[in-house]
Amino acid sequence: MATNGITRIQPQGDDLFDRVVSILEQARANVVRSINNNMVIAYWLIGREIVQEIQGGDERAEYGKRVIEQLSTKLILKYGRGFSTTNLRYFRTFYTVYSNRITEIRHIACGELKASGKRHMQSGVLDAMSLAVEQAGAKRGFSPNLGWSHYRTLMNVENQNERFFYEIEAENEGWDVEHLKRQMHTLLFARLLKSRDKAGAMELACQGQKLVSPGDTIKNPYILDFLGLPDSEVFRESEIEKAIIDNLRSFLLELGKGFAFVERQKRMQFEDNFFYIDLVFYNCILKCYLLIDLKIGELTHQDVGQMDSYVRMFDDKNLTEGDNPTIGLILCAKKNETIARYSALNKNKRLFASKYMLYLPTEDELRRELERERQLIENLRRKGK
Repeated sequence: MATNGITRIQPQGDDLFDRVVSILEQARANVVRSINNNMVIAYWLIGREIVQEIQGGDERAEYGKRVIEQLSTKLILKYGRGFSTTNLRYFRTFYTVYSNRITEIRHIACGELKASGKRHMQSGVLDAMSLAVEQAGAKRGFSPNLGWSHYRTLMNVENQNERFFYEIEAENEGWDVEHLKRQMHTLLFARLLKSRDKAGAMELACQGQKLVSPGDTIKNPYILDFLGLPDSEVFRESEIEKAIIDNLRSFLLELGKGFAFVERQKRMQFEDNFFYIDLVFYNCILKCYLLIDLKIGELTHQDVGQMDSYVRMFDDKNLTEGDNPTIGLILCAKKNETIARYSALNKNKRLFASKYMLYLPTEDELRRELERERQLIENLRRKGK
């Protein structure tokens, strides 16, 4: 349609605009990731230069301190903030922790330097950076999806296998830095490691968490501090359930990978009796339902028997083609070792009980809790022989 020689374009909706925005946002995200990855490599290379400079000079600590202070002063004059002595020490530690990540790049010797006309910085550091970026997704390269803040956080993990596990999980699950810190502080690696043998431990460290069987999804304890419920008070189960629903995203993160929320207070009928399951989830990886029963007290035989019945009824009435058998998890304020040993929990691979904690424990508290759980598992294994 034309008016006075001007063609009016009819509105076509926002489809074109949305597609263009999507392209631009993706491009910007790619640019940010590329910059972050290059800065990670740059900091690693700076750390390497500092280490090699100090190793090649006086062995006294005062010499290393003086090298870093002088370098910091010059870099701040040229580039401004970001190169304090503290940051340079972080770069040095970064290289020390990850010194085997990329192939060492050969420096051009003085004779070759004169013949080629290239400076050390061009042939050594920049070539190394280029090669490292190409290898960023390789087995021993840095993740293109993790920034400097991620790696600075990971450096706090002393054990190499544990550190590698958190790096893999942060990359695979898209963890931000704060969630990475939380998982480290709540000892996710140790909570998943407790029931694994040596081969399983190495697999967890090298490949991250792989869901193959129902037991792979279960932790003990579950840390529910994000519910905002003071641990010193006594709550009804319905109050904890409501708090979980109100903080569902955080609870799904604590449950682990692959879970989706299905229903609250799921009603099931058996003859003239009605039963209610507190929470129902579905694991998209294992293709099975997870039933959760909340208990504010200590685990009892009745709790185990009730969950066993729930799982059997649910399988009978709700499973469709492609679904694997349902698993049941009793979340209780206190886990009873005797009940765990002499109930269906001992043999049934679809029934589990775990303790929940409504506050963020210290690492010492968590380690004591994990040691108790590990000892329980060892006792059950010995009894089963």
